[in-house]
Amino acid sequence: MTLPKHIAIIMDGNGRWAQLKRKPRTFGHIKGTRVAKKIITACSRKGIKNLTLYAFSTENWFRPQTEVSFLMKLLRRYLRRETENLVKENIRFSVIGDLSRVPSDVHSAIQSAAEATSQCTGLNLVFALSYGSRQEITLAVREIAQQIADGHIAPDDIDEALISTSLSTYPTPDPDLIVRTSGEQRLSNFLLWQAAYSEFYFTETLWPNFTEAHLDEALNAFSVRQRRYGKVATNDNLEKLSN
Repeated sequence: MTLPKHIAIIMDGNGRWAQLKRKPRTFGHIKGTRVAKKIITACSRKGIKNLTLYAFSTENWFRPQTEVSFLMKLLRRYLRRETENLVKENIRFSVIGDLSRVPSDVHSAIQSAAEATSQCTGLNLVFALSYGSRQEITLAVREIAQQIADGHIAPDDIDEALISTSLSTYPTPDPDLIVRTSGEQRLSNFLLWQAAYSEFYFTETLWPNFTEAHLDEALNAFSVRQRRYGKVATNDNLEKLSN
């Protein structure tokens, strides 16, 4: 089976899962964190090279302050508890997003986890935290504009490669597969540039119910997709589809 080099997951449905259980939304977030841990480990052991999890968007800051504070505390607790396990599993951890809005204790936990795992050579785990793709692209455009203003590059030097290397995701490759749980079928401001040729997999399963078996279903679906990148199908791809 052909595995994607990079999986990106929009972990959606924690609140609805909790509501169905007649529990507070925080209950769903706790369960969702436990599921994330299992999926991270599963991806690592399956040999996936890169995994990006949409942990908290720029729009999520508009949620009730009590929920935002809880999510930040949950993230801090996860990082403090799991950093040792990440090292054990040879998983390198990093974050993309606007960390200026993140509480200082959470920021410190992020830095500690990133430093502790910096020499790990297995799965590259990325949390998209306080992340919005439009914001990311806007910042990249500003950076390129400043380089032009400073005389370091000319407008004609701008190409896709320059834009890609100016994004916060660099040097992680673009996602081959983007998974979204809970039945929603949109990107929600996630990796808009990087998703140009990604395969999408949508499932009705709410994130707290997502298991390794569901992950395997997504991987199996990906393995039979025909990825042409705008080109004509090759004989190999046609044979792959017919089997």
